[in-house]
Amino acid sequence: MTRSGLDIVAAKFPKELAGKKIGLLCHAASITSKYRHAVDVFLKSPCKLAALFGPQHGMFGQTQDNMVEWQGYTHPVLKIPVYSLYGETRKPGRESLSALDAFVVDLQDVGARPYTYVWTVKLCMEACSQAGIPLWILDRPNPIAALPFDGPMLSDKFHSFVGGAPIPLCHRMTMGEMALLLKNFYFPTVNLQVVWMKGWQRNSLWPETGLPWVLPSPNIPTFDTAVVYPGTVLLEATNLSEGRGTTRPFEIIGAPYLDADKLVKEIAPYDLKGCVFRKHDFMPTFQKWQGKYCYGLQVHVTDPRKYEPVLTTAALLQAVIKHSDGQFSFKQPPYEYDTVNMPFDILSGDTTLRNAFMRGADLRKEKESWKQSYKAFLPVFKNVSHYPEKAS
Repeated sequence: MTRSGLDIVAAKFPKELAGKKIGLLCHAASITSKYRHAVDVFLKSPCKLAALFGPQHGMFGQTQDNMVEWQGYTHPVLKIPVYSLYGETRKPGRESLSALDAFVVDLQDVGARPYTYVWTVKLCMEACSQAGIPLWILDRPNPIAALPFDGPMLSDKFHSFVGGAPIPLCHRMTMGEMALLLKNFYFPTVNLQVVWMKGWQRNSLWPETGLPWVLPSPNIPTFDTAVVYPGTVLLEATNLSEGRGTTRPFEIIGAPYLDADKLVKEIAPYDLKGCVFRKHDFMPTFQKWQGKYCYGLQVHVTDPRKYEPVLTTAALLQAVIKHSDGQFSFKQPPYEYDTVNMPFDILSGDTTLRNAFMRGADLRKEKESWKQSYKAFLPVFKNVSHYPEKAS
């Protein structure tokens, strides 16, 4: 069974943190294998829990949608400040760090570049570097690390709060490894400490860890959702519903104008691996097309290790564009604090994928260009890789 960074800290508290005033960045999924929350672990450890910080969606997943900010408050029981890092500011202010001896992060990531938690960590690394306090990462599994690299690399021109480093859309790294990458790229002087997991191998899938699944954000309710998310998150930048407002977000997609039969027929030549598509209509209870009848389909992943989430979604999108009679559209800015660039471009990584759709390009050639770009990334990846591959 995998032991997370929090499990290791709960069993043996680091002597370097003993007696220190701690700021803790955590959320609902910050639990041990025995369901103890990180706040409880630190309260009962030989340190002083002096402040709490929460990312997008709040300390306990209370804010449902994107761009729904939340405000900090004083914890009603602990009487310590709770700072929002998804509101008026996304970077800890100097005043919030001034009383701390160390900043500890325990966040569950999902393995996709657009997921904002690692970019919150990037801002925390910058703040801690400036304040001269150490930043500790309690590492957790990447639930989909067994999936191959997939999707475009992020171009320098499209850095945003859904992409802050040149990595693939589906990147295979843990939070601790990404923090090492960010230190190497941007913050060489930050005092970064990682509590690495025990018993985890990179090509393990979440069910093999033995750890309980707690939804890391409101629309990633299951491991199945995490598998499809690196691809279907791209639909956020279109007028297609990505299934928000249903009980299977990111697995169910659709719109009032969609023809599921034509889509499935159109993408058949791509021979997409590890999944099947099933017609499934729905009426979203909130977000895009709220209360409207949407024709759609559900993506069922039958073999995660063969599934390519970005290529699969790209093939679906290209088919939608071809058969939508002009009803499909890409969203215009703003999106996640970027008021200039097209939302689809900042999610995908650059303009190339959207342009490929517009000219009806063969997506297999796009996939080959992604693979070529990974050659330059692979040494960077290997330099921060801490965990072994599971023997096949």
